[in-house]
Amino acid sequence: FQANVSCQFFSFCAEKWNTNEMATAAATICAAQEEEEDATILRFPKEFSTTETLFISEVKLLLEHRKSQNASVDDEQELSEVFQKTLEYAQRFSRFKNRETINAVRGRVTQQQDPELHKFEKAQLANLCPDTAEEARSLIPSLEGRLDDVELQELLDDLQTHRDHQG
Repeated sequence: FQANVSCQFFSFCAEKWNTNEMATAAATICAAQEEEEDATILRFPKEFSTTETLFISEVKLLLEHRKSQNASVDDEQELSEVFQKTLEYAQRFSRFKNRETINAVRGRVTQQQDPELHKFEKAQLANLCPDTAEEARSLIPSLEGRLDDVELQELLDDLQTHRDHQG
């Protein structure tokens, strides 16, 4: 709301006083307003469109691999506190234990067609593992109106099956 009011104010001032500074401010504020992130409607910065979204379980595997590489080197470097805390977080909240299960889950959420899930939604479903369609929609508002309850519940049940049967 505030950005919209500011945008309107600066646009009005730029027209009224015809100054370059006001026009530049209006353009900057209006552009920022248009690019505002909002995960509930799947609006992300443009950098997000060219990157892969990882599951917390995938991050855990990557960090554990990096830690093991570091341990096997003769000149072992101490891992940073941020690295250690991130690894602890990933280990605590990882829903899937091994690469095979992770690949199966990624395959299952990627199979979802009509509508295809956004990569953010795929990652959120795998990271949060909601039990019900209602819970999924409350945690991931962008799912509202995109999948019917039966279809979403089938997907969630499949994810739960993968969690229950991992080695």
